[in-house]
Amino acid sequence: MVQILVVEDDVHIAELVTINLKDDQTSVKSCYNGNEGFLEASTNAYDLVILDLMLPGKKGLDICRELRASKVNTPILMLTSKSDEIDKILGLETGADDYMTKPFSVRELQARVKAIIRRQSFDTTSTTSEEDPDLPVLTRKDLVVNQEMRKVELQGERLNLTPKEFELLCLLANNVGKTYSRAQLLHRIWGYEFEGYEHTVNSHINRLRAKIEQDPGNPEYILTTWGVGYRFSES
Repeated sequence: MVQILVVEDDVHIAELVTINLKDDQTSVKSCYNGNEGFLEASTNAYDLVILDLMLPGKKGLDICRELRASKVNTPILMLTSKSDEIDKILGLETGADDYMTKPFSVRELQARVKAIIRRQSFDTTSTTSEEDPDLPVLTRKDLVVNQEMRKVELQGERLNLTPKEFELLCLLANNVGKTYSRAQLLHRIWGYEFEGYEHTVNSHINRLRAKIEQDPGNPEYILTTWGVGYRFSES
């Protein structure tokens, strides 16, 4: 059973989302303010949180930021009624996995949710190398990436990565030495091709480095190709 949490203060939108996502294999719970939503998301296990940006009480960006700081890596789809690009960029940089702008198409919502759930549960093929499609366990120095189980260990200790951090790591580690530009990473991992969103890549790389690097300021795994993008160390 897929468990989805909807944090949305507009009751009509929350009901619309519930009606169109709930079925025999999907359960949907709604919270109507930020404080309640944060408590629910931080104390219970969900497969997806659909999070409104503007909420009474704790705001959506704060909820997202605090969940990620608390190592809650549940995928987050952020909803916003604002058209300003900065809100979308901030949401993604804070740790959201995707966003939709209100008003939204029900069909698009269903497609986005299915894609996130599928990617979370099974689909890592887009981040593996073309030469080895069998999701091998990757061992890079003290870092072990089990792609099939979506598990990462560093010096024997399991790391808590968000879905996007995991996908970034898999893509880079599967293609050692290959430099990806920020635009290429944005397209491969997020499916976006808009100028300005490259900052989202930087933020996720920085968070990933903070988790896997002994000294994030002097990384040994994920290196910067200056003026271009990022690559996984060949040594």
